[in-house]
Amino acid sequence: MKIERLRWWQIEDLLPVEADLFGAEAWTAAMFWNELANGHHYLIATEDDGTVLGYAGLAVGQGEGWVNNIAVRREAQRRGIGRALLEALLAEGRRHQVKQVLLEVASDNAAAQRLYAGYGFEVIGIRKGYYQPSNTDALVMRREEP
Repeated sequence: MKIERLRWWQIEDLLPVEADLFGAEAWTAAMFWNELANGHHYLIATEDDGTVLGYAGLAVGQGEGWVNNIAVRREAQRRGIGRALLEALLAEGRRHQVKQVLLEVASDNAAAQRLYAGYGFEVIGIRKGYYQPSNTDALVMRREEP
Protein backbone atom coordinates (compact mmCIF):
# COMPACT_ATOMS: atom_id res chain seq x y z
CA MET A 1 0.00 0.00 0.00
CA LYS A 2 1.14 3.53 -0.68
CA ILE A 3 -0.29 6.84 0.52
CA GLU A 4 0.27 9.95 -1.56
CA ARG A 5 -1.31 13.30 -2.37
CA LEU A 6 -4.58 12.97 -4.25
CA ARG A 7 -4.30 14.26 -7.80
CA TRP A 8 -7.21 15.48 -9.92
CA TRP A 9 -6.98 12.53 -12.30
CA GLN A 10 -7.58 10.10 -9.39
CA ILE A 11 -10.95 11.57 -8.42
CA GLU A 12 -12.88 9.34 -10.85
CA ASP A 13 -11.16 6.28 -9.37
CA LEU A 14 -12.31 7.03 -5.82
CA LEU A 15 -15.94 7.82 -6.69
CA PRO A 16 -17.10 4.16 -6.68
CA VAL A 17 -15.74 3.78 -3.12
CA GLU A 18 -17.48 7.01 -2.09
CA ALA A 19 -20.79 5.86 -3.62
CA ASP A 20 -20.59 2.42 -1.99
CA LEU A 21 -19.83 3.79 1.46
CA PHE A 22 -22.09 6.84 1.52
CA GLY A 23 -24.90 6.14 -0.95
CA ALA A 24 -27.22 9.12 -1.40
CA GLU A 25 -24.91 11.23 0.79
CA ALA A 26 -21.82 10.59 -1.34
CA TRP A 27 -19.74 13.49 -2.51
CA THR A 28 -19.69 14.25 -6.23
CA ALA A 29 -16.62 14.63 -8.41
CA ALA A 30 -17.25 18.39 -8.38
CA MET A 31 -17.08 18.44 -4.57
CA PHE A 32 -13.67 16.72 -4.61
CA TRP A 33 -12.49 19.04 -7.40
CA ASN A 34 -13.55 22.01 -5.25
CA GLU A 35 -11.60 20.68 -2.27
CA LEU A 36 -8.43 20.36 -4.36
CA ALA A 37 -9.00 23.76 -6.00
CA ASN A 38 -9.21 25.33 -2.55
CA GLY A 39 -5.81 23.88 -1.62
CA HIS A 40 -7.06 21.39 0.94
CA HIS A 41 -4.77 18.48 1.77
CA TYR A 42 -6.12 15.23 0.31
CA LEU A 43 -4.47 11.83 0.38
CA ILE A 44 -5.21 8.60 -1.44
CA ALA A 45 -4.18 5.10 -0.39
CA THR A 46 -3.70 2.60 -3.20
CA GLU A 47 -2.51 -0.91 -3.85
CA ASP A 48 0.58 -1.32 -6.03
CA ASP A 49 -1.73 -1.86 -9.03
CA GLY A 50 -3.46 1.49 -8.42
CA THR A 51 -6.63 0.09 -6.82
CA VAL A 52 -8.06 2.71 -4.47
CA LEU A 53 -8.08 1.50 -0.87
CA GLY A 54 -9.09 4.77 0.76
CA TYR A 55 -8.75 8.52 0.86
CA ALA A 56 -8.87 11.37 3.34
CA GLY A 57 -8.93 15.15 3.42
CA LEU A 58 -7.94 17.96 5.76
CA ALA A 59 -8.70 21.66 5.56
CA VAL A 60 -6.39 23.98 7.50
CA GLY A 61 -6.99 27.59 8.47
CA GLN A 62 -6.86 30.02 11.37
CA GLY A 63 -5.02 27.58 13.62
CA GLU A 64 -7.53 24.77 13.09
CA GLY A 65 -7.59 21.62 11.03
CA TRP A 66 -10.85 20.04 9.85
CA VAL A 67 -10.89 16.41 8.80
CA ASN A 68 -13.30 16.57 5.87
CA ASN A 69 -13.45 12.85 5.25
CA ILE A 70 -11.77 9.53 5.76
CA ALA A 71 -13.03 6.60 3.74
CA VAL A 72 -11.74 3.06 3.30
CA ARG A 73 -13.06 0.57 0.73
CA ARG A 74 -15.26 -2.00 2.52
CA GLU A 75 -13.13 -5.01 1.63
CA ALA A 76 -9.98 -3.17 2.79
CA GLN A 77 -11.30 -2.15 6.19
CA ARG A 78 -9.67 -3.41 9.39
CA ARG A 79 -6.22 -3.36 7.77
CA GLY A 80 -5.01 -0.12 9.38
CA ILE A 81 -5.62 2.04 6.30
CA GLY A 82 -7.95 4.47 8.08
CA ARG A 83 -5.48 4.74 10.93
CA ALA A 84 -2.60 5.45 8.51
CA LEU A 85 -4.64 8.11 6.70
CA LEU A 86 -5.64 9.78 9.99
CA GLU A 87 -2.03 9.79 11.19
CA ALA A 88 -0.93 11.41 7.92
CA LEU A 89 -3.64 14.09 8.25
CA LEU A 90 -2.62 14.81 11.84
CA ALA A 91 1.02 15.11 10.73
CA GLU A 92 -0.05 17.62 8.07
CA GLY A 93 -1.90 19.59 10.74
CA ARG A 94 1.26 19.67 12.87
CA ARG A 95 3.22 20.99 9.87
CA HIS A 96 0.74 23.87 9.79
CA GLN A 97 0.96 24.30 13.57
CA VAL A 98 -2.77 23.85 14.14
CA LYS A 99 -3.95 24.17 17.73
CA GLN A 100 -6.86 21.78 17.32
CA VAL A 101 -8.30 19.33 14.82
CA LEU A 102 -12.04 18.93 14.44
CA LEU A 103 -14.29 16.57 12.52
CA GLU A 104 -17.87 15.41 12.18
CA VAL A 105 -18.73 11.72 12.32
CA ALA A 106 -22.09 10.03 11.89
CA SER A 107 -23.68 9.23 15.24
CA ASP A 108 -24.27 5.66 14.04
CA ASN A 109 -20.65 5.05 12.93
CA ALA A 110 -19.26 3.43 16.08
CA ALA A 111 -16.11 2.09 14.36
CA ALA A 112 -15.03 5.56 13.22
CA GLN A 113 -15.85 7.04 16.62
CA ARG A 114 -13.59 4.45 18.27
CA LEU A 115 -10.78 5.24 15.84
CA TYR A 116 -11.01 8.96 16.54
CA ALA A 117 -11.32 8.49 20.32
CA GLY A 118 -8.15 6.39 20.20
CA TYR A 119 -6.36 9.45 18.85
CA GLY A 120 -7.64 11.75 21.57
CA PHE A 121 -10.71 13.16 19.84
CA GLU A 122 -13.56 13.99 22.22
CA VAL A 123 -17.20 14.73 21.44
CA ILE A 124 -17.90 18.45 21.89
CA GLY A 125 -21.30 18.74 20.22
CA ILE A 126 -24.01 17.28 18.03
CA ARG A 127 -25.28 18.56 14.68
CA LYS A 128 -28.88 17.33 14.46
CA GLY A 129 -29.84 15.96 11.04
CA TYR A 130 -26.45 16.92 9.59
CA TYR A 131 -26.24 14.10 7.06
CA GLN A 132 -28.86 14.34 4.35
CA PRO A 133 -31.00 12.78 3.05
CA SER A 134 -30.79 10.23 5.91
CA ASN A 135 -31.22 12.97 8.56
CA THR A 136 -28.50 11.29 10.63
CA ASP A 137 -26.96 13.33 13.44
CA ALA A 138 -23.26 14.15 13.40
CA LEU A 139 -21.04 14.15 16.44
CA VAL A 140 -18.55 17.01 16.41
CA MET A 141 -15.23 15.79 17.78
CA ARG A 142 -12.13 17.77 18.69
CA ARG A 143 -8.51 16.97 19.46
CA GLU A 144 -6.30 19.59 21.07
CA GLU A 145 -2.78 19.68 19.67
CA PRO A 146 0.26 20.10 21.96
